[in-house]
Amino acid sequence: MIQINNISKCFGNLNAVDDVSLIIPDGQMVGIIGSSGAGKSTLLRLINRLWDPTQGQIFYKGKEITQFKGRELLRWRTKAAMIFQQFNLVKRLNVFTNVLMGRLGYHKTLPSLFMMFTKEERALAIEKLDRVEITDQALKRCDQLSGGQQQRVAIARAMMQNPEIILADEPIASLDPRSAAKVMETLRDINRKEGITVIASLHHLASARMYCERIIGMANGKIVFDGKPSELTKEEVLKIYRVEDAEEELEHDIENVEMLKHQKQGRKVAVPG
Repeated sequence: MIQINNISKCFGNLNAVDDVSLIIPDGQMVGIIGSSGAGKSTLLRLINRLWDPTQGQIFYKGKEITQFKGRELLRWRTKAAMIFQQFNLVKRLNVFTNVLMGRLGYHKTLPSLFMMFTKEERALAIEKLDRVEITDQALKRCDQLSGGQQQRVAIARAMMQNPEIILADEPIASLDPRSAAKVMETLRDINRKEGITVIASLHHLASARMYCERIIGMANGKIVFDGKPSELTKEEVLKIYRVEDAEEELEHDIENVEMLKHQKQGRKVAVPG
């Protein structure tokens, strides 16, 4: 369980995250939604400890991770794997090597510098590539892949860390709708089958509603909604998004609901852009 107590992060006069308190049980799939600048990405970086909070505490299974330093902090970042919008892959290296790099947190400095991985780790890398259905691309350079394929490589790399939590920071923001759906389906499948907690910041309401069991809405660094997708009414959406953004999100949400209805009835419908 992740317990966040009155956490804040200030950049000068800007309160990017403002007195946020949350409890996230193990194994939950959570979508954090909001307009740009709402504080979604900052909150994920605070959980991973890429950034230190200005105030407040974060606990995981009773341990205060906001006090972690040195090797203990490195172990936490291995346990709470990050997936980024821009993939953060070494594009001149092939897919297989990029996935193996998810094990660097388990090696000492010298083996890490020379990319010295065991036979067991190499076998595990193939297993994780198969898990995200991209084994056939293992020997290709990452810069030869589509955006959706690169994000699935990033998920496989995160899985190599043997994480208990996956923090996905806008994982589908730069992807086309079909690739975005594949990435979200992969994260949901990992959440359900491996029981890994997934917390994803998502710009669009429709994606959170379709794939997450719990939605947290943020505006101006604060939590303004926390509940099930079914509880996210038009009035609640207007609290989360700026008026012009809310209208667009509601329209896009309706399109996606209709698309899912047609798909369940066996009819093919073009994916909305």
